[in-house]
Amino acid sequence: MENLLEQLSLLPLYGGAHMTLSLSAIAAGITLSIPLALLASRTPTVQWAVLTTASVLQTIPGLAMLAFMFLVMARLGFWPAVTAITLYSMLPILRNTVTGLRDIDDNFVEAARGLGMTNDQILFRVRLPLAVPVIIAGIRTATVWVVGMATLGTPIGATCLGNYIFSGLQTQNHTAVFVGSAAAALLAIVLDQLIGLLQRASEKRSRPLAIGAAAGLAAVVLLGLTPSMLGALDRDERPVVVIGGKNFSEQFVLAELMALRLEDAGFRPDIRTGLGSTVVFEALAKGEIDCYVDYSGTIWANHMKRDDVEDAETVLELMSEWLEETSGAVCLGALGFENAYAFAMRGEDARERGIASLDDLVRAAPSLRVAGDYEFFSRPEWAAVRDAYGLEFQSRTSLDSTLMYEGLVAGQVDVISAFSSDGRIAAYDLTVLSDPRQALPPYDAILLLSPRAALDARIVDALAPLIEAIDDDLMRNGNKWVDLDRLSVREAARRMHSALSE
Repeated sequence: MENLLEQLSLLPLYGGAHMTLSLSAIAAGITLSIPLALLASRTPTVQWAVLTTASVLQTIPGLAMLAFMFLVMARLGFWPAVTAITLYSMLPILRNTVTGLRDIDDNFVEAARGLGMTNDQILFRVRLPLAVPVIIAGIRTATVWVVGMATLGTPIGATCLGNYIFSGLQTQNHTAVFVGSAAAALLAIVLDQLIGLLQRASEKRSRPLAIGAAAGLAAVVLLGLTPSMLGALDRDERPVVVIGGKNFSEQFVLAELMALRLEDAGFRPDIRTGLGSTVVFEALAKGEIDCYVDYSGTIWANHMKRDDVEDAETVLELMSEWLEETSGAVCLGALGFENAYAFAMRGEDARERGIASLDDLVRAAPSLRVAGDYEFFSRPEWAAVRDAYGLEFQSRTSLDSTLMYEGLVAGQVDVISAFSSDGRIAAYDLTVLSDPRQALPPYDAILLLSPRAALDARIVDALAPLIEAIDDDLMRNGNKWVDLDRLSVREAARRMHSALSE
């Protein structure tokens, strides 16, 4: 019950932002689609071009479109999300508008011509009014799509009901997933029914039905905008610090831990977790976020494009210099623990097969199934390990990083790309395989600051005590409290904060 109440307390923020995002995308989609459809209805060539373009855009995966908009617009949050979602909303509105305008009974058109109407008059006074029910049906379909699509805004920093779903899946907080999914479904159903009522009103030419539907939609819009309006009236004058984070438990906990430190120093933290590795790094360089925790090996391999392996101190020094030279971002220092990629097997299975290292794994790999998180098999670290050892597995699967561990324990896969600071390694009796050829670079957790934040002495002073303060055991406990003990991320961060204060 406590967990449910905690999740519900976030509903005004997440739900209001989700409604604002969805309704803005629908409004923009209608504004763009109907004039385009009117233009397309005049010329078959234009009609084909418009509908084909909209159809092609619809085939692009949602997360890919959102990531592309982030890169194009060079910013996090609402605007790239609403732009991407608007593009997805357009196809059903365009198609239904064109169809509605085209399929008008010829007798009505001939009657209008007999009255001496011009083509423009026929379009706007005959075809368009008669097509309204079909157009509204397209808007109804687009609305349901948009509400679902909006949940994908979390990875590019757009606050929405996806915050529940992404964080809940990673921390196995089923209550959060349920609240987010139920709220999104309820919003979709309410909007679908209200727009359906408006469609029936247009078909029956019923003013009372139209007034009722319009009043209901106005109430939903007002409800969606209320949290934003209250936020605008917020008199909290504390300076805001935007904290970024990736999409796994450790990152959620560390973001909350930084937030606690910054709150104590008089700041108002704005946490944006669930971001992809590239998105969060680019956002820091561009000043969209002020700070986040990354890993030295990730910067070394993914961003510096280094495929050689150096010792931890050398990597940290060269990486810090590269950051300042290329983006002005500053590495405040290492936190004191390493979260390296490591290949892990079920302990019993590894002992039976006599596998303790990646060299040992080579002979058994052709009969084993390997799984990695969503990013792993496209990262240079995988290529480095595969090529250094000549690994060839029976099958390769990408999984959610949380489900990856569950799949290993359940015997669905035989080897996973684990994280060395994960508390589930000991709890599930997993064997971490050594890397005798040192194909993997060091992965010290590092605290990064944007160019602006690095110049703010108060931010630096608030976060500096975390440097070299979090050892492997404390971080494993922090992860364990969330992943296995089912504590909230906030509570796990509080426990770590207390341990650091003792």
